[in-house]
Amino acid sequence: MDTQTPEWTATLVRLFALASRLEEEGHYNVAKLARAAADSMGRGAAYAAVRAAGEQDTVQEIRNLAGSLRQLDVSEGLAAALQRGATALAKGRIPSIGETPHPYVCRTCGHLVLGPVDDHCATCGAWPGTFQWFAPNWWFDALEPFAAIAQLRQTPLEVAALIGGLSEQAMAHDAQEGGWAIRNVLTHLRDAQGVLDFRLGLFESEEHPVLASKAVWTWATREEERPPTTQEIFEDYRTTRRDILTRLEALPLANWWRTGLHEEFGEVSLRQQVSYFAAHELTHLSQVAGLREQAVRSR
Repeated sequence: MDTQTPEWTATLVRLFALASRLEEEGHYNVAKLARAAADSMGRGAAYAAVRAAGEQDTVQEIRNLAGSLRQLDVSEGLAAALQRGATALAKGRIPSIGETPHPYVCRTCGHLVLGPVDDHCATCGAWPGTFQWFAPNWWFDALEPFAAIAQLRQTPLEVAALIGGLSEQAMAHDAQEGGWAIRNVLTHLRDAQGVLDFRLGLFESEEHPVLASKAVWTWATREEERPPTTQEIFEDYRTTRRDILTRLEALPLANWWRTGLHEEFGEVSLRQQVSYFAAHELTHLSQVAGLREQAVRSR
C-alpha cells in the first residue's frame, strides 16, 4: 500500500483505535493483532523510506523532525530532547541520559512524559504505572539468567558454523553494497564482549557502579588493534566467552538484579546488561550469513 495515501494513514489510526477499544473491553487477543498490524505497517514504511533516502544528514533530519513535532503540538519536551540529541551527535559524542531522558507514553490517550512518571496523566487521569516505557532498544527486555547464559553459550557455536570453511580473504572482503566485512563483524563481537567482561567485573566488585558509554561500533575498523587473522579474532572472542560463562554460572542469583548507573541509559541491572549483549549479538548473525552467501557466490 502507498503510505502517502489518506487510506494508509486512516487505516493506521483505525488500527490503534480498534486496539484501544478492544483492550478496554477485555478482548486482548484480538487487540494484539490490531497493534501488530499497525506496527508492521509503520516498520515496513520506515524500512522502505530508509532504502529510498540513500545518504542523508542524520543530524539535520533529527532537527527537521523536532520542528515538525513542535508544529504538530506533540511534545515540546520531546522536541527539545531531540534537539539536544542532535547537538551531541553533531559534536561527535553519544547523548547522555540527562540530555535524552526515557520517554513514557500514556497507553490510554498518548500523553508523553520525559523521565519517570510520578503523577496521573495530565490528559486522561490514567495512573502512572500504566504508562508505556520506551526503552533505548528491545535488548533491554531482560532475559531470565539461565536463558541469558544459554544464549551466550549458543551464539559462538552459530558464528563458528557461519565462518566455517571461509578463507581469510573471503572474511576480509567488504560487503557488495559497502559496509563491514565478516572480519569487521567478528571484531565488533569481540570488542562488545570486552565491554561486557569489564562491566561484569564492575558489578562483581562495586556497589552501584558507573558504566561509561562506549561507541563500540566505531572500533570495528581499527586494523592496528586486531590480531593478524580473522580466525584469531574469533578465538579471542570464544576464549573470553568461556571465562564470562564460568563467572556468570558462579554468580549468586540475587546478584543478577544489582544495579549500576549507565551514562547513556540511566539505571540498569546486571541482568539487563547481560541480556543486552546476548541479544545484540543475534542482530549480527544475519549480517554474517549474508556476507557468507556473497563469499560463496564469488568463488
